[in-house]
Amino acid sequence: MSYTIYLKKGEEKRLLAGHPWVYANEVARIEGKDRNGALATVCASDGRYIGRGYLNHASKILVRIHLRGSEEDGEALFRARIRAANDYRRSLGYENCYRAVFAEADDLPAFIVDKYGDYLCVQILSLGMYLRKKELVSALRDVFSPKGIYERSDVAVRKKEGLPEECGVLWGEVPDRVEIVENGLKMEVDLKNGQKTGYFLDQKENRAAIRRYARGEVLDCFCNSGGFSLNAATNAAHVTAVDVSPLALETVRRNAALNGLANIETVCGDAFTVLRAFRDEGKTFDLVVLDPPAFCKSAAEAPDACKGYLDINLLGFRLVKRGGFLVTCSCSHYVPLPLFQKTVTDAARRAGRRVQCVETRFQAPDHPALFGDEETQYLKCLILRVE
Repeated sequence: MSYTIYLKKGEEKRLLAGHPWVYANEVARIEGKDRNGALATVCASDGRYIGRGYLNHASKILVRIHLRGSEEDGEALFRARIRAANDYRRSLGYENCYRAVFAEADDLPAFIVDKYGDYLCVQILSLGMYLRKKELVSALRDVFSPKGIYERSDVAVRKKEGLPEECGVLWGEVPDRVEIVENGLKMEVDLKNGQKTGYFLDQKENRAAIRRYARGEVLDCFCNSGGFSLNAATNAAHVTAVDVSPLALETVRRNAALNGLANIETVCGDAFTVLRAFRDEGKTFDLVVLDPPAFCKSAAEAPDACKGYLDINLLGFRLVKRGGFLVTCSCSHYVPLPLFQKTVTDAARRAGRRVQCVETRFQAPDHPALFGDEETQYLKCLILRVE
């Protein structure tokens, strides 16, 4: 007999608004018996049907709902939803590199697919999807006919699902590096060793947007493989790209060479330390880009994260020439936009700078945010004019 989950009174409101996660502490009782990772039916306290999803007793997220009607679960459903998700991206003009499936936002919870040319890189982050890996790969092959599919499930969140971290080829052959074209620029992506699935596709639109503000001297901190640096270098006189990873900076240099850009200099070091050194030397820049990794992984860490954002933005403001620009980003969904804006405003005040916000941007449209699921709206990007 399959599981049926009955929620505590009132706990269905968030789920009916579109959020797909049922937390263990929201459940009044569980009826039936099945294996971990099996499909479970979720009902309100009065028995009203809410949806179905995969259950995992090992996780605080007891059920991840992906069926709201009478749909039949299985490979055919996966194929249809993957195709619908990809068709949406293609309708926006994405062709070479984009996020083809964005987990909960595409009704495929804990499943991420990034397309890099003829190759796919996937993350499988829940037990339910892990148990259906074979069906997911088969569906991906049918929809995309890729040359290779690589898994990058080497993320700590898997431990909360009782799963080991895993990487490896799931289908075909995958080279160490794949060349993509983004915003008209050639980029090498290291699917096997790069951050996340090899590259941060969510910033593609924001990287293109900074071209209009790039002039003179540009500083790109936490540059990773150089997305912001290369876009800035198309207009700026000189770009200084800073990252703590020698491997990332080697990729920046290769990407610059691929595009014939000789105006990018790399600096290896911790961004906070490098910024302080530049401040002490009296260096200033026409554009400063701050795109740090997430400073917090839980709501409890948000206050410390804000201290980090305050510090890095304070340093950034002090390095911007009068009339120049600061581009500052946060990918911490536990630091929502109003809190991030407040923190950046505080940094500007402490730096004694008058600031105008000229653009407020978010993740690219191939990473759609699902209303009712705040976890899917995570990236904030402020473009600020500094006086």
